[in-house]
Amino acid sequence: MQNYLIKNISIVNEGSINVGDVLIKNSRIEKVSANIQPTNLLEEINGEGKFLLPGAIDDQVHFREPGLTHKATIYSESKAAVAGGVTSFMEMPNTIPPAFTQELLEDKYAIAAATSLANYSFFMGTSNTNTEEVLKTNNKKKDVCGIKIFMGSSTGNLLVDNFLTLDRLFRDCELLIATHCEEERRIKSNLDRIKKEKSELTAADHPLIRDDEACFESSLTAVQFAKRYNSRLHILHISTERELQLFSNLMPLKDKRITAEACVHHLHFTSDDYGRLGNLIKCNPAIKSPDNKEALWNALTSDRLDVIATDHAPHTWVEKNEPYEKAHAGLPLVQHSVLLMLHYVKQGRISLQDMVRKMSHNVATCFQIENRGFIREGYFADLVIADLDDSTTVTKNNILYKCGWSPLEGFTFPASITHTFVNGHLAYGKRHFNESQKGSRLRFDR
Repeated sequence: MQNYLIKNISIVNEGSINVGDVLIKNSRIEKVSANIQPTNLLEEINGEGKFLLPGAIDDQVHFREPGLTHKATIYSESKAAVAGGVTSFMEMPNTIPPAFTQELLEDKYAIAAATSLANYSFFMGTSNTNTEEVLKTNNKKKDVCGIKIFMGSSTGNLLVDNFLTLDRLFRDCELLIATHCEEERRIKSNLDRIKKEKSELTAADHPLIRDDEACFESSLTAVQFAKRYNSRLHILHISTERELQLFSNLMPLKDKRITAEACVHHLHFTSDDYGRLGNLIKCNPAIKSPDNKEALWNALTSDRLDVIATDHAPHTWVEKNEPYEKAHAGLPLVQHSVLLMLHYVKQGRISLQDMVRKMSHNVATCFQIENRGFIREGYFADLVIADLDDSTTVTKNNILYKCGWSPLEGFTFPASITHTFVNGHLAYGKRHFNESQKGSRLRFDR
């Protein structure tokens, strides 16, 4: 493995920015210092004027493999992730077949081991009928990120709406429980009512059908279960102001038993954008009114929301351009999440230190990931070099998602990703990939 010395770079880590050098050796961060002497055994990278970030860890992606590879593959989407500065991902179980057994879960790990350019973990899937299998995923499993409960509709039979099943899972699961929270009965009631009022539905109806109350009711149910059993609950993609009252900022993240995530599309788009983008921003939970977006930003910067993720969910162009009711829900985002947050750094909405905390440090802390998420000596060298004096415009020619489109097409970010290291390997540098080394399976310190 090639070893690297990054010189004179602004190191963004644990609340501070300091100019210094970083030595990468044998997949790890060997040394962080104000001045490290170069040798002939090291490849030197001049970081002057640039910023070194810990690689982003995305705790919610849908890479579609197995069974939905016409949309995406672990290879294609991990490549897009690496180009965007995301060095690790945690992928959801709603593939075909869903990850409902230990064997099916391990099948996904095998695919990733052979093809993923980024580090990886996969959630165990839950249904109303596989509780015993789910509970085999316990604290002895140091290399599975958690279990996923869809408390709102998903593909196949992943919806868990049996309260006896939910009670058992929250009572007996030893791992982190990640939930998609939307109340299915309210969504169906809203849909039936609005269909009677309108001859044709459009994407603008999506936040009225999957409304604030549907999110709040389901999130409240999850929190109530978690509090009853002191479960480790992580609620994904919070999209409403009302849900924010369920979360606290009165204790350190490491002590929280209930945490929550904001996704980049809910921080960027609002319901005002449906007129321009239509089904391209149809997703679950829905992108809602501007007041919700502002509330999410306030909660993010005040630590009621703990991490930033993407819920990267690619579909083909044809699938997104069906009539509203048939159009698939989800957006491809993992290549552009870091750049989008750097855009908001430049706008002054969030500091660079807090962006790194929410996209790297806090994800590692929340999931208890071993030796990642920070720029620390001895940690894996998952590192990203960003140039905040450059720009990146999203075009058809530079989109790496297999689906080939982005709702951000035409948008110019005031930054670029110049290098991405995964386990000390320069996987992406100056718009070129080195695929000779694959990512590693994440391990968890619990």
